[in-house]
Amino acid sequence: MSRITIVGGGVIGLSCASALLRAGHRVTVLEASPIRDAASWGNAGHIATEQVAPLASPASLRSAWGRRFAVGGALDLPLHAIGTWLPFALRFVAAARPHRFRAGSSALRALLAEALPAWQRTPWAGQYLRTAGHFVLWEDAGKAAAGAAAWRTADIGTARIDDVDAGEIARLQALTSAPIAGALHFTGTGQIADLDQLAAAMERDIVAQGGAIVRETGTMTFAHGEAQVPGHEADLVLVAAGVRSKQLVEAAGHRAPILAERGYHIRAAADRWPQDLPPIVFEDRSMIVTRYADSVQAASFVELASPDAPPDPRKWRRLERHVAELGLPMGAPFTRWMGARPTLPDYLPAIGRSRRAANLLYAFGHQHLGLTLAPITAELVAALAKDTHTPIDLAPFDLERFGGKGGIA
Repeated sequence: MSRITIVGGGVIGLSCASALLRAGHRVTVLEASPIRDAASWGNAGHIATEQVAPLASPASLRSAWGRRFAVGGALDLPLHAIGTWLPFALRFVAAARPHRFRAGSSALRALLAEALPAWQRTPWAGQYLRTAGHFVLWEDAGKAAAGAAAWRTADIGTARIDDVDAGEIARLQALTSAPIAGALHFTGTGQIADLDQLAAAMERDIVAQGGAIVRETGTMTFAHGEAQVPGHEADLVLVAAGVRSKQLVEAAGHRAPILAERGYHIRAAADRWPQDLPPIVFEDRSMIVTRYADSVQAASFVELASPDAPPDPRKWRRLERHVAELGLPMGAPFTRWMGARPTLPDYLPAIGRSRRAANLLYAFGHQHLGLTLAPITAELVAALAKDTHTPIDLAPFDLERFGGKGGIA
């Protein structure tokens, strides 16, 4: 079997490492951060099988103006970062054309259909995977009627929508002083019980199987048509480094127009939040609240900027205001976090084997769906490493869709 070096130790990289070790390979994971500050470990914990429609869509273009941060929405395109996000935005508009949106939806549908089953096949599913779905709530009656109608006619893949009964409404209403004008219960979706505990369990699993986790960033060079990671001899190299993947694969001649789509969260002690309550989306506020083992978290925002730019404290303050206005049972002191989702302009991940470097594999750009798609991505990468047929067509996720040196994007 092969010696494989994985650059990136987020949920995608660790999932791939576990699957590759189980397939008999020798695996080393390179991850510089020991504090789990990547987007993998700060998200909403939601297994989002319902998110079949890529955000690069005609509907997103129509609604973008009304979703701006300046008017209370979650979307922020900071003027100071226009040089970063404008090229991405132009590609996004092209990817949102109806025929490309339909193709993207078809591609995501195939991945998402296997997302929850793949999670259930992982060794940590029994302890950390919950499958009670999630709730979507509205405070405004008009928005509730329109939103519920839109969800009921949307393509949500293997997820299903149930009406919320009086008992569930009463339980949800007990959490908030705001009126609940409408609510839906999604089933066939899931949640991770605690991201910190999951990360630790995944790392223990890798080490127990004989893999290694090395605290370094990892760089790549290319010679004689193959990728090399200095200091680590390998037959195969897998790039799973989130937003840092761009510079790694572009050194091989690929083009990877990835952007940091930054999200924010606040966390508080969970002593007053029901332990068994699934995640709740407060749709009017574009905010999702998740109970973890010992904390409750409110998360939101789509901020297009450099991953290294300073965070915007206004986002945290708005989350804190939402929590106060809703009267939710979570209070100060809050811990604050900001992380960069790795997003490609068509909102499809990059999963495949390079046609420019014979031993290079890649798995990055999962946008909001990194946690959701990590296990199925790992199974696909294991098939690629063995050079066998993959159960899902990977052509839509090929990096060559963006061209490269001598290519046309």
